[in-house]
Amino acid sequence: MPKRGQLRVLLGAAPGVGKTFTMLEEGRRLLGNGKDVVVGVVETRGRAATAAMTAGIPAVPRTRIEHRGVTLEEMDLRSVLDRRPEIALVDELAHTNAPGSKNDKRWQDVEALLAAGIDVISTLNIQHIESLNDVVERITGVPQRETVPDSFLRGAEQIEVVDLAPQALRDRLSGGFVYPAERIDAALSNYFRLGNLTALRELALIWLADEVDQALKGYREDHGIDRTWEARERVVVALTGGPEGETLLRRGARIAARSAGGELIAVHITSQDGLRTANPATLAEQRALVEQLNGTYHQVIGDDVPTALVEFARSVNATQLVLGASRRGRVTAAFTGPGIGATVVRESGDIDVHMVNHPASDRRGVGLPPLTGALTRERRLLGLAIAVLGGPALIGVLTLFRSEDSITTDVLSFQLLVVVVALVGGLWPALFAAVLSGLTLDFLFIEPLYTIHIHEPHHLLALLLYVVIASLVSVVVDRAARTMRAARRAAAESELIQTIAGSVLRGDNAVQALVDRTREAFRLPGVRVLRGEEILVRSGEPVPDGRRTGIPIADGTTLELHGPDLAASERRLLAVVTAQLAAALEHQDLARTAQQIEPIAASDRVRGALLSALSHDLRRPLAAAVAAVGGLRAAGRDLSAAETGELLDTADESLAALSALVTDLLDVSRLHAGALTIADLPTDPAEAIAPALDELRLGPTEITLDLGHGDALAHADPVLLQRVLVNLLANAHRHSPAATPVHLGTSAFRDRLEIRVVDRGPGIPLEQRDAVFLPFQRLGDTDNATGLGLGLALSRGFVEAMHGTLTPEDTPGGGLTMVVSLPAIPRQEPQ
Repeated sequence: MPKRGQLRVLLGAAPGVGKTFTMLEEGRRLLGNGKDVVVGVVETRGRAATAAMTAGIPAVPRTRIEHRGVTLEEMDLRSVLDRRPEIALVDELAHTNAPGSKNDKRWQDVEALLAAGIDVISTLNIQHIESLNDVVERITGVPQRETVPDSFLRGAEQIEVVDLAPQALRDRLSGGFVYPAERIDAALSNYFRLGNLTALRELALIWLADEVDQALKGYREDHGIDRTWEARERVVVALTGGPEGETLLRRGARIAARSAGGELIAVHITSQDGLRTANPATLAEQRALVEQLNGTYHQVIGDDVPTALVEFARSVNATQLVLGASRRGRVTAAFTGPGIGATVVRESGDIDVHMVNHPASDRRGVGLPPLTGALTRERRLLGLAIAVLGGPALIGVLTLFRSEDSITTDVLSFQLLVVVVALVGGLWPALFAAVLSGLTLDFLFIEPLYTIHIHEPHHLLALLLYVVIASLVSVVVDRAARTMRAARRAAAESELIQTIAGSVLRGDNAVQALVDRTREAFRLPGVRVLRGEEILVRSGEPVPDGRRTGIPIADGTTLELHGPDLAASERRLLAVVTAQLAAALEHQDLARTAQQIEPIAASDRVRGALLSALSHDLRRPLAAAVAAVGGLRAAGRDLSAAETGELLDTADESLAALSALVTDLLDVSRLHAGALTIADLPTDPAEAIAPALDELRLGPTEITLDLGHGDALAHADPVLLQRVLVNLLANAHRHSPAATPVHLGTSAFRDRLEIRVVDRGPGIPLEQRDAVFLPFQRLGDTDNATGLGLGLALSRGFVEAMHGTLTPEDTPGGGLTMVVSLPAIPRQEPQ
C-alpha cells in the first residue's frame, strides 16, 4: 500500500487574494527543483496573469461531461491517478463536480489522490469551511452551499493563509484583476464591502491561529513538554461559584486584553462525589459574563482542587492564573494548613498566579486598617492557647529530665514560656501565663511538692519577677504592634490619596472611581453622590434602615454614606475625598458645557463662512443681473432683438443662480442649526430618481440606469433624497467626458440599500476626498455657474440626517463613484 500523500492548502479570506497564483508559483518552483508536478485543474477565471503562470507546467487534460445540453469540464481523476505525479495542483477544493462525476465534491477527488500517495497543493476560501458557514453568512448575508468538512481540512499537513489587505483587494477588484467589468460594481457594493473583507480576514487568521495552536499542543504532548510556551497570552480564571467570580473575570479579561490575541478561559472545579457544590444561579450568571467577555467556560472534576486547577492550566498552555484571595481567617489557616491559593502558587511553576482581593475575602483588602487596639483578637487568643497548651507540654518534658540540680533549668524554661506568650498575645495572656507558671513551679518542682505554700520569701519574689518580666515584654510587643499598625494605616492612607489623585487626573470616570474607592476604603455597604434628588453616581447598595450620613460637596451636591459612623481619623481622609470629588464633578460639568457650546461654535463658524460667501459669491450673479437690467432700461428701443435677448438671458441665468445660491444657503443654515425636518418614510429610490432626472433634463444618451434593488424600500425622506440625487447627478454629468453617460445603479444588501452614481471623469485624489464635503470648497472651480460649493456638503448632511452615509469611491477604469447607503426595509405586501 503506497504511503499517503501530503495535503497543502492555501487559505484565503475571499476570492482574488492570490491563492491560485501562489499555488502555480509554488508549482513552478517545485518543477524547477526537479519534482514531478502536474496541473490537475486550475480555474483561471479569465485572469491573464493566472493563465500565464500555467505555462510550462504539465497539465492533465480535463474530462468533458454533458449535462442538460451543456458541456462541463472537470478534473480527470482517473488520468491523474494513472499519471501518478509526485505533486498535483488542484484548484478550488470546495468545488462541486458536475453530475456524472465519480465523486460529488472535488475534495473527495483530492482524498483519492492522497490515498494513492500523491501530494496535493490546493486552494480554499474561508467561507467554504463547514464549521464557519453560518458565521460567514451572518457577516456577508450570502449562504455558501459548497463546503469542505473540518475533519478533512484539519488532516492537511500544511495550511497557509494567502493574505491581502481588504482595501488592496478592493483596489484589485476595481482594476479589473478579479472579475470582468460588468460584475465589478455589484461585487464592490455587496460581498466585497470593506467591512465584510475585514471580518473575513480576521476570521481566516483566527481559524489558522487555532489550527496552529492545536499543532503546538500536539507537539508538546508528543515530546512530553510540560513547560508553558507563551505563544500567546492565555488567562485561566478559577471560579468557586462565590460572589467574587465577577471581579475575577473582569480582572482576567483586562489581563488578556493587554496582549494581541489574548484568551480568557474560566474553569470551575467540582468533586466526583458531588459534595462540593456551588450556587448554580451564580455560576450561570458568571458563565454568561464569560461569554460577554469573549471567553470560554469549562467545568473540571477533581477532588484535589489545586492539583486539578494547575493540571487544567497546563493542558490549555495557560500563561496566567487568576484566583480569589482566601476567605479563611489566620487562626483557621494556622490549624488547617496552607489554602488552595498557596498550594497553587507552589505547584504552578512557570505559570504566573494573580491573587485578587475581593469583598468576600476575610482579609483587609483595599480598606483602611483600623487604628483601634494594638494586637488583634486572634493574636490574643493564640497567646492564650500557647499558655494553656504549652504549660502541660513543658511539664511533661521537664518531668522526664528532673533532678536535684535541674531547678534552675525548670525556672528558666517556664520563664521562656512566659516570654513567648507575651510576644504573641500581649499583656493579658502573658500575665495569665506568669501566674500559672509560678503556681506550677511551686506545686510540682519546689519543696514541699504538691502544695501551694510559699515558705521562702524569695519564692514569692520569683513569682513577682515572672509578672514583671511578662509585663515588660508585653509592653514592648504592644508598642511594636501599635507602631506597625500606624505604619500600615499611613501607607494605606497614602495609597488612597494617590489613587484619588490619579482618578481625578484620568478624567472621564473619575467620579465613579472616587466613589468606588471611598466605599472600599471605609468598608461601607453603599455610597452615593446626589444632586438634589437625582443620583449622579452610586457604588454598592444602601442598607435598608441603616445609618446614613450626608456630606456637602458643592452647591446642591451631597456625598451620602451608608453604614456605621466614621472615626475622627477617617473623617480627615474623607475631607480629601470630598475635595477631589468636587474637583471631578466640576471637571465633568465643564466638559458637558464644552460639548454643549461646540455646536454653537460650529454654527458661528458656518455663519461666518456664509457671510463671506454672501460678500463674494453672490456679488457676481447679482452684478450681472443688475447690469443686464440696467442695460435694458438705459438703451431701451436702441437695442436689437438679439442684444435684448442676450441681456434677458444673462439676467435670467444670474437670477436663477441667485435663487439656487440662496436656497443652498438657507438649507445649510437649517442643517447646521438642527432645524431641518426629516420625514422617515418607506421610500422606493425610483420615486426620487425619476423627478431628479426630469429636473436635470437628463435623457437616455446622458444617463444609464440599473435599478437592482428589487422590492426593497429605504428609510428616507423622498424630498431630501431627490435633492441629494440632483446634486450628485449634476456633478457627475458636469465632470463626465462628452458622449459618456453617467451611470446610476441601485442594489439592496441585507439591511442596507445603496444608490451608486458613477462617472468617468477625472475623479478626486484620495487626499482631497474629505475636503469636497466641506462647505465653500470647489477644488479650484471659479466659473459663475459653480455656486458656493455647498452641493456635496448639503448632500452628505441630508443623507446623514436620514441615518445614511455618502461615500466617494474610485470608478473602475477611472472616474468617481458616489455611494449613498440608506437603511433598508422589506416592502410590505398588501393584506
